[in-house]
Amino acid sequence: MSAISTRKRSGHASLVGILANPASGRDIRRLVAHSTVFPIAEKCNIVARLLSALGATGVQQVLLVPDRGGIAVRVRRIVAAQGSQQRWPEVIFLDMPVEDGPMDTVRGAEKMSAAGVGAIVVLGGDGTQRLAASACGDVPLMALSTGTNNVFPELREPTIAGLATGLVATGQISTAEATVRNKVLRLEINGIPRDLAVVDVSVSDHRWVGSKAVWRPDTLDQIFVAFADPDAIGLSSVAGLLRPVSRRAAYGLRVDLVPPERARLTLRCPIAPGLMMPVGIEGSCEIQVGRVQNLRLKQGVIALDGERELAFNSDLGLTVRLDDLGPLTIDVDYVMARAAQDGLLAVRSPVGKATRANHGTECGPLAQGIPYHALDS
Repeated sequence: MSAISTRKRSGHASLVGILANPASGRDIRRLVAHSTVFPIAEKCNIVARLLSALGATGVQQVLLVPDRGGIAVRVRRIVAAQGSQQRWPEVIFLDMPVEDGPMDTVRGAEKMSAAGVGAIVVLGGDGTQRLAASACGDVPLMALSTGTNNVFPELREPTIAGLATGLVATGQISTAEATVRNKVLRLEINGIPRDLAVVDVSVSDHRWVGSKAVWRPDTLDQIFVAFADPDAIGLSSVAGLLRPVSRRAAYGLRVDLVPPERARLTLRCPIAPGLMMPVGIEGSCEIQVGRVQNLRLKQGVIALDGERELAFNSDLGLTVRLDDLGPLTIDVDYVMARAAQDGLLAVRSPVGKATRANHGTECGPLAQGIPYHALDS
C-alpha cells in the first residue's frame, strides 16, 4: 500500500477513490440531541465491504486519504489480514499532508480527480459531501451517509453501493447513463463564487461561527434549499414540511422565518435526530436557477448544509444563487437494474451447457406454467 502522485496515469483504468471522514457523525449534536455516534470501527467495516464489491466488478486500485483518526491504520490491518481470500483492489494512500480537518476532504477529492479515478465514494454527512462536491469536478460521487444529518447522501448497504460504483468506474455502464446531475446553492461575494451547499444555506443573526452545527432555529432568519424532502432531518426539513421540493425539480425554495410567538404558522420540525423544534414561518417562494437571492439581514452568520461557516456584514455583498450544474451522483437503482438486465455480474460456466438438455417439464417453474428461460450465451 504505497503512495500515489496526483499525475494522471495514461491508460490506467479501474481506479476508484474512497473519502472516509473520521470526524463525521461526531459533532455537538450528540450532546444537544440524540444523534447516533458513528464509530471509526464501523467506517472501516464499510470500507472493507466497499473493497470486496469493487474487486468483484474489476476495479484494480483504490485511493484513500491518510488520516490521524484511525481509519488508515485499521484499513491497512484489514487488507493485510484479508490476504488472497477475495479479489480485492490494491489499496493506495494518497501522498498528501494531513490536518485532520475539512481541507483533508477537499485535497483528497482534488487529488483523486487529478489521478483519473472513475468515481469517488464519500463516507460522511451533508458537510462532508459538500466538501467533496466542491472539489470533485465531473467525477461521479457515490454519497454514503455516516454523518448526523444525511439528506444528500443515501442510506445504502455499502456492498451494493460498491458494486454500482465499480460498474460505472470500469465503464461497464457509462457515466452518462448511470449518473444524475444535482442542484447546488452557490454562496457568492460580489458575484464571485465563494462556496457551495448541496442541500441548504441558512442565515442566522448570530455574530460568530462558534461550534458550527446549527440546532436552534430561533436564531435563523432565512433558509434556502436546493431540494427538500418531507422525511428529511435538519434545516431542510422546514422547507420539506412546508413545500417539498424534489431533487429533480427545476427550482429551489426560500423560506423566511420569524420567532414562533410572532408567526401565523408554526411548524414542529426535526432539526436533528430526536430534536423537535418549533419554527415560525413568515412566508416562502420558489427560487429559479441562476436567479440571485439577496439576504434580509445586514450582518450575521451563514451556515452551509447545517454548519456555520462565515460571519458577514453588508460590506461583503453576499448573495445566494441556485445552480443546476452541481456534482454527478451515481443512480444505484438504475445501475443495479442494468446489471441484472445485462448479466454484468454473471459468470458463465461450460458445465451449464452440457446439462442444459436435461431441463424439461419436471422443472418447478414449468410445472407451474411459467416459461423456463435457458441461459444461452
